[in-house]
Amino acid sequence: MEALEGAVAGLLASYERDGGVNHAAGPNLPSREGVVRALDDLETLVFPGFRQEDGIDDSNIGLVAGELVHRAAKALVRETERSLEYKYRLEGKSGCPAACHLEARDLVLGFFQDLPGLRALLMEDVEAAFRGDPAAKSVAEVILAYPGLEAIVVHRIANYFQRAGLPLIPRMMSEKVHGKTGIDIHPGATIGRRFFIDHGTGVVVGETTVIGDDVKLYQGVTLGALSVRKEEGDAKRHPTIGDGVTIYSGATILGGCTVVGARSVIGGNVWLTHSVPPDSKVYLPEGDAVLVERRGGEACE
Repeated sequence: MEALEGAVAGLLASYERDGGVNHAAGPNLPSREGVVRALDDLETLVFPGFRQEDGIDDSNIGLVAGELVHRAAKALVRETERSLEYKYRLEGKSGCPAACHLEARDLVLGFFQDLPGLRALLMEDVEAAFRGDPAAKSVAEVILAYPGLEAIVVHRIANYFQRAGLPLIPRMMSEKVHGKTGIDIHPGATIGRRFFIDHGTGVVVGETTVIGDDVKLYQGVTLGALSVRKEEGDAKRHPTIGDGVTIYSGATILGGCTVVGARSVIGGNVWLTHSVPPDSKVYLPEGDAVLVERRGGEACE
């Protein structure tokens, strides 16, 4: 026990020396557990009866939905308020906690008012998965079992708060589903309608990626940046994918200037750092490997 007391003393010294402590009486950051619980309730509201054991039927759906909305809203307001307090501190603004509470309440209220429209968008994603995968036997199977759909559900929720300028929470949401599915979509990515990720493991979609409507990705696809320099954090660093594009497994498409034209097909394991026109087919000849290397910074034409 004395040895453990020494270990505790060492930890306390490291807290004092190195920081990394979230004090309840000082900087009070959003709770990961609180965000995850709220996100679980939101997923259930999107697909009632599919995500949690809620005993839902036609006679009680109003009561169940009402309880979930109030519970999720209460948790989201609390965590959003903490996130806004963090934002105010970074920007040197005053007014919290009162101003942060009002702003959090209005943001969460707006989200729930917009949730029916977001749900309609997600039902289009479900239909795209069902139509796009011959192995899908029913819409119910897609909702219950497809990791790509779960990643899209969480992304569309996280993206809502990201576009509202809320820090921390959108990334916490996206990392929760990243850890579960292996699909890494930054909450800042812009994704169009009827998006489908088949299989999904290893998919990476960067922050400034723009994806059009009716796009299909397979496992291992990377939509990334040519440069990882910190000073380019506010620039468009990731590609733009046009409507109706299919990108097969293992393909890597890099760069903020790179545009894949509508209805194009990008083959497996392709490495692409330049734009291609609409209706293109890009693939590697069998047995060959192609690597295009550009030195220096990226310049859009």
